[in-house]
Amino acid sequence: MRKPKKTKYKSVTIGNKKYYFYKITWIDPCGDTGHADYHTALSMLPATMVTHGYLLDKNNKYIWTFGTYDKEGLFSDRNVFPKGCVKKMEKILL
Repeated sequence: MRKPKKTKYKSVTIGNKKYYFYKITWIDPCGDTGHADYHTALSMLPATMVTHGYLLDKNNKYIWTFGTYDKEGLFSDRNVFPKGCVKKMEKILL
């Protein structure tokens, strides 16, 4: 009997560590410094944003990502998200 094929996710290996590529959907607080009446002020809502990047690390408070790297372990295009702002994380398939 044949084993089911393993699912392959997009990733890079830097040093001896594998980093997976994610689509992260998160909520971004919005602001405005102009004058507004009560109903206009209440109509302002946070923006739902999407970021694509490699997962660098995460803990119970934060999620760190990067988009650019070299094979020596330097990371660029970095973000850190408060975990409470992240709505969904999806690992991307090859």
